[in-house]
Amino acid sequence: MTAVAAGDAPAAPARPAGAVGRTSWGTARTVLRLHRTALLGWATVVLALSGWLAWLTEIAVDEEVAAREACERAGQDLCDMTVGWVGYSESLGWIGLLISYSFLAVAAFAGSALIGRELENGTARLAWAQGITPARWLTAKLAVPALALTAGATVLVLVYRWAWGAHRTLTYTGWAGDDAYLSRGPAEVAYILCALALGVLTALVLRRALPALAVSVAASGLLAFAVARFRDSFRPAVTRTSTAAPVDFPDNVWELDSGALIHGRRSPTVDHWTCDGTAAETRRCLDDLGVTGYYATYHPESHYWPIQFVETGVVLAVAALVTAAAFLLLRRRTATATAA
Repeated sequence: MTAVAAGDAPAAPARPAGAVGRTSWGTARTVLRLHRTALLGWATVVLALSGWLAWLTEIAVDEEVAAREACERAGQDLCDMTVGWVGYSESLGWIGLLISYSFLAVAAFAGSALIGRELENGTARLAWAQGITPARWLTAKLAVPALALTAGATVLVLVYRWAWGAHRTLTYTGWAGDDAYLSRGPAEVAYILCALALGVLTALVLRRALPALAVSVAASGLLAFAVARFRDSFRPAVTRTSTAAPVDFPDNVWELDSGALIHGRRSPTVDHWTCDGTAAETRRCLDDLGVTGYYATYHPESHYWPIQFVETGVVLAVAALVTAAAFLLLRRRTATATAA
């Protein structure tokens, strides 16, 4: 298949000022028509996952609750750990993972079907030759999917927040887990918009659908991985110390680090259980090691929203930079073609 460069666009003919609005709507309508299958697929995913969450939370959970109550009435141990994990909590976790990493599918779509295929087939150049400027074409290509994706992702985040908080005693994953962190906050929407922008920029650079698909997915995944590595530093963590015994983590916290204080310095490789024996032998062993106390560092659940907002801002800033780079690249290439 013959490749068509993004810079081969002819200059768009001049249009009356009153036609600009009609042209903008016509371009958006064209995008809706070309990608209606993808938009319908996204709507189906949103409805299916929302329905699954509603069924899981309102209907399927009744059996789990009854089993938990029967376990507690029978006086059995660890009822909170043996009931609800396989059915309710595992299903909720899988849905959370699907929502959290849906931005990878968005990157694949943006890099291949949305931009890459049109550049490869030459339909983008055809649109520019019919009076649609490259900038207006790219604006419509970004705006229409962005609106649909934002609306759908917002619905998924709100429904998942409701489902995740409805029966906390039946879930075994914490608020900072892979399935619950992104899928309950605005950072999920930010990652989806950033993946859309990355896919568009990658397609403009490569101008091939399949390579753009692969690179877009890889770039979006690497961005998410890099941001996650610094997530715990988006808010100062809480550190508790003790001189008598190891510090117990409170409930519902994101555990970061724990260990012993050796001459006032943290050592995560040494704890109370490093020394074994009688109380006197343990104390003598700890003294020989120089242990003067213990510490535990964590994020309480109240840090969820501050961390979410910082991460959302970081990812949206990257999305804005990538979008600006896409417009600059397209303008440079089309200007070069026009000058030639």
